Amino acid sequence: MERLLSKKSLVNVLRVVYAHVKTSDGGDLYLTRFAEPYMEHFEIGNWYEKDWFNAHKIRLQGTSSVYRLPTKAVDGISLDLVVKNCRVGEDVPIDTHTLQEFCDAEFNSPWEEFSLVMEMRESAYGPKEMKVKTQRPLAIYVPPDRMQPWQSGRSRSKINRIQAKHPGIDLDILKQYKMIYEWIKGKNLLEIFEHIDINDDELVRHLKVINYQVLGDLAKKGYLVADMKPEHIIIGEDDTRRIEEIGLAEHEADPVEKQMNFVHQLIHEGKYSVIDYELLLRTAQYENEVKRSRRHSYLDDQRDRFKPTSLPAYLKRAEVFGVPYIYGHAESTGGHLWVVGRNARLFDYFLPERWRKTPSLKLSETKEVFYTITKDNIHLVWETSRVGELPDEENYADPIIRANGINSPFEEFAIAHELNELGIPTVYGRAIYMTGTNKIEPSVDFRKYESHKHILDPEGNPILQEKHNYITIRGYYNGPDQSVAAQGPQYMPVDLSKAVYKGLINEATGRKLLDKVKEKLRNIGYDGSLLKANDLLLAVDSRGKIMNNSDGETEVIICNFELIWKIPETDKTQGGPLSAGTGQSVPSASEG
Repeated sequence: MERLLSKKSLVNVLRVVYAHVKTSDGGDLYLTRFAEPYMEHFEIGNWYEKDWFNAHKIRLQGTSSVYRLPTKAVDGISLDLVVKNCRVGEDVPIDTHTLQEFCDAEFNSPWEEFSLVMEMRESAYGPKEMKVKTQRPLAIYVPPDRMQPWQSGRSRSKINRIQAKHPGIDLDILKQYKMIYEWIKGKNLLEIFEHIDINDDELVRHLKVINYQVLGDLAKKGYLVADMKPEHIIIGEDDTRRIEEIGLAEHEADPVEKQMNFVHQLIHEGKYSVIDYELLLRTAQYENEVKRSRRHSYLDDQRDRFKPTSLPAYLKRAEVFGVPYIYGHAESTGGHLWVVGRNARLFDYFLPERWRKTPSLKLSETKEVFYTITKDNIHLVWETSRVGELPDEENYADPIIRANGINSPFEEFAIAHELNELGIPTVYGRAIYMTGTNKIEPSVDFRKYESHKHILDPEGNPILQEKHNYITIRGYYNGPDQSVAAQGPQYMPVDLSKAVYKGLINEATGRKLLDKVKEKLRNIGYDGSLLKANDLLLAVDSRGKIMNNSDGETEVIICNFELIWKIPETDKTQGGPLSAGTGQSVPSASEG
């Protein structure tokens, strides 16, 4: 037990705090507050050891792999578990009327499922007197081995779709996740009705009535289950025994009717539990309320992102090139996440499960840049960093690029941060995400990795690692943060080239605005000579009016920092272009 505790660390995923431990087989175990007092029971040898598991598992009804399993006794106590494989990424079988109403449903990830179950148990939404009873979520176990696609049972088309939409961040599709719940003593509705002597037609009628009653109860509390079945409704052990006793009582005049009345009374009084949450989701009304609340809180927190908040144990502060970050792990993918600012409440909004599978719109024909609305109703743009590449398409064979290399994500954010401080508007850098798996295309330009190797994350690892992809996440510009948080005028970003195409400005004005930005950059010691019209944004309101700055001039916002470099002092004094071979593109840095 002491050995386990010594390796324990706290992590937070989607507002659920877990005790994380490495298992003896090299896997990862995430224990909720319900399981933490029984940590030793979840040692691999006490429940998942092959001979024990095969000898004691009991396959439960359903289309997925679900087992009832006792643990070995620890201090005289054995836990009764339900162990199931997560089916995220697999095709949902459409075999019920209920599911056909939700034909676009997808299986929850283990983190989403546990988060929703914990939220439902808290019963904050809907009638206060109502409470939905569930199994207690105990743990998520991630075995160390990765599966082959044919072993996973997951849809190749889904895998391809996710890979196409999100290059470089398809991280967990070949991982196996085992979710562990506490066994509820009792029987499901089908098992209950085995003790009630009614014909099949009556059975179906009663099951439908009860099913809709339970769905109605869930809806009042803000939830629905896309594949609700009688097998998912559990009557407790004492009430089950009472139903059986009524049927066996010789003095009862009509035991079947009394049994049925008692069952319906139990359901009416909420004396049942709901199990199986892989297709659990919020109702549209509750989801909209959650999104509104989350978005409002998000906007306030972004406005105050540089004001320090208390820091939970699973997050760390870091500073890279003068930019403060909140640093932590993305446990669902094995990645790492740096969120700009000192406000720890912002961290959850940028976990990959909040944005990586939401519908997205590609914004560039040449780069992996996507616009999406996250599960928290936040508008973001994410882009796969090209650090380590030497693009050879038109304009990228420029000697300046050859001399400096493409900026790292941390350099991009540092440049944007400094430009904003110096009065040159830019889009807001929100977060940097390092993927958990190795990148497919190897890096060819190692200068950035070399220049960054002494800059370490809070765990002592280089922040920039050549084997991983990096995703930069920025705000979808709709106005200054202060104005947006105060619900001021809302704007739509339009790049200069599109502004010309749409007739918002003429071509000469577009060239003038681009040249002026380059001149401003030059005056403060930056080379932006390679900026193009689509690297600059105008903010346009609903009437088509372009936002002006405090001087009454057109506000131009820079949105691409890959190819902006600090001008070396020697070059600034000579007044000439950045010379090839200088390699001086890194702003002054302080290690986090």
